[in-house]
Amino acid sequence: MNRSIAEIAAQLQGYDPQALSAEGVGDFLARLVAPVAQTENVGVLDALGRVLARDLVSPISVPPHDNSAMDGFAFAGAQLAQGALQLQVVGTALAGKAWQGEVRAGQCVKIMTGAIMPAGLDTVVPQEFTRTLADGRIEIPAGLLQPGDNRRFKGEDLMEGRPALRAGERLGPAACGLIASLGIAQVEVFRRLKVAYFSTGDEILSLGEAPREGAVYDSNRYTVHGLLARLGCEVIDLGVVRDQPELLEQAFRAAAARADAIITSGGVSVGEADFTKAMMKKLGDVAFWKIAMRPGRPMAVGRIGDAVLFGLPGNPVAVMVTFLAFVRPALLRMMGASATQPVLLKAHSGEAMRKKPGRTEYQRGVVTRTAEGRLEVRTTGNQGSGVLSSMVQANGLVVLHHAQGNVAVGDQVDVMMFEGAL
Repeated sequence: MNRSIAEIAAQLQGYDPQALSAEGVGDFLARLVAPVAQTENVGVLDALGRVLARDLVSPISVPPHDNSAMDGFAFAGAQLAQGALQLQVVGTALAGKAWQGEVRAGQCVKIMTGAIMPAGLDTVVPQEFTRTLADGRIEIPAGLLQPGDNRRFKGEDLMEGRPALRAGERLGPAACGLIASLGIAQVEVFRRLKVAYFSTGDEILSLGEAPREGAVYDSNRYTVHGLLARLGCEVIDLGVVRDQPELLEQAFRAAAARADAIITSGGVSVGEADFTKAMMKKLGDVAFWKIAMRPGRPMAVGRIGDAVLFGLPGNPVAVMVTFLAFVRPALLRMMGASATQPVLLKAHSGEAMRKKPGRTEYQRGVVTRTAEGRLEVRTTGNQGSGVLSSMVQANGLVVLHHAQGNVAVGDQVDVMMFEGAL
């Protein structure tokens, strides 16, 4: 059962919607959202980016037999105790079928990578480490190998009957390949999350409209669409909605009827002259926050009907920062993913950064590797919340945490990298 805003707030110690920390936002949203329940079966080629709904139990062992990790010669490793070895080659084991002959002491089998290890043999010497003698035998120098070297064990990768992937795994290329390696053609995943988005404001121009004084073209609609598409959501684009109560009500009702989540930009700041906040209050259970962060202080969250609402600021960079910091982890949770928080990279600051304790700052940065081999990050310059070009130049956000103060040159800082998210 969905909990109300008041019920969630009562569970959070020190909750203050007028001075909420970035960490407090994460705690609140973790209680507000829940994974969708519906699942579907999809083919492996359609599974990329989807979230696994059930543990995937391996129907086979991978590899299915002990096999060679190298092109070389297979032999019984116990003979290495004798020192240097001279072994007679009595056959060749090829990948794809078992070699049926018998191998005695002082003998070996030439073997290809992936070929089944012949019975009684447990060690492979790479071909390049051997010398062929005049009589056709091979010589293995002393001290080169240990018994069992270069042998892959049956089930070393995956064992039959054990989970190969866990529910909640967001399937990447490697996971899709692993599924195929098990001979599995379809997997059960959570259905795609449906997210409706619209921009608000009389000052917003859609593409194709003629410029007019005081108006700006809508960039948020396209950045949010890209962020949602990268996440694998089904995007419901409701365009630009004017600051008219009847139009806003129509848009919110349509979004709530069709989507699991609603994202808007604009109209949530204190003193906003439009009707967006009033309509959110009328139709849903919504909290309006002032977050101790920069950029992106104002934000609204709650529910309209069964849909979760995220009301983001209007400035383009603030929209992207609040999405990456808060909305993306919440949507991943709704998608059923077990890993929702971004992994922060450590880098040394290439410049001094001014920062007051008491708020979290997200500065656009470029991470590079220095000649000495260490990671270094510098900001992209103008950090204004309307400077969208600085997001294009950046490859990550420098996260200066709530209690953190000024940063000196060389200090380590956390960076939320864009790769895979933008």
